[in-house]
Amino acid sequence: MAFEIPAGLHPDLVGLAWMIGRWEGSGKGSYPDTADFDFGQQVDFAHNGDNYLHYLSQTFEVGEDGRAIRPLGMETGFWRPQGDGTLEVVLCHPTGYAEVWYGKITGAKVELTTDAVVRTATAEEYTAGQRLYGNVDGELLWTFDKAANGHELQNHIWARLRRA
Repeated sequence: MAFEIPAGLHPDLVGLAWMIGRWEGSGKGSYPDTADFDFGQQVDFAHNGDNYLHYLSQTFEVGEDGRAIRPLGMETGFWRPQGDGTLEVVLCHPTGYAEVWYGKITGAKVELTTDAVVRTATAEEYTAGQRLYGNVDGELLWTFDKAANGHELQNHIWARLRRA
């Protein structure tokens, strides 16, 4: 699917312009000590003319008909591309942790690795992550690997989203 670079977009954001807008779709999750699950997701990437994107992701449990039943998770933050093709991302979660990610933008692919994970006293023991985002045939595909609760870094969730 073709897209247009939005008017007023800061030049630093051109490499991420394909992500701007609302994306919706579904995904799957799996991790040791938990049951496999399906989820629905809505992701918004927005800009205000400055050199960062605001990011908001919301996931929800879905019924057999694909409709949302209840919220599962949420994260929000800022994507800050740098002039050399690298990317800094800061995310915060209502479950009690915040993350700093570093990565690179290569065409329509973004690779991220955690630099720091900070947790509250009641948050899950989550220590590291890797993410991959890509534009595949006009859809946003992404995956998240995590190390948590004594388990090594491994795939946790993945989704396929369409532009809404």
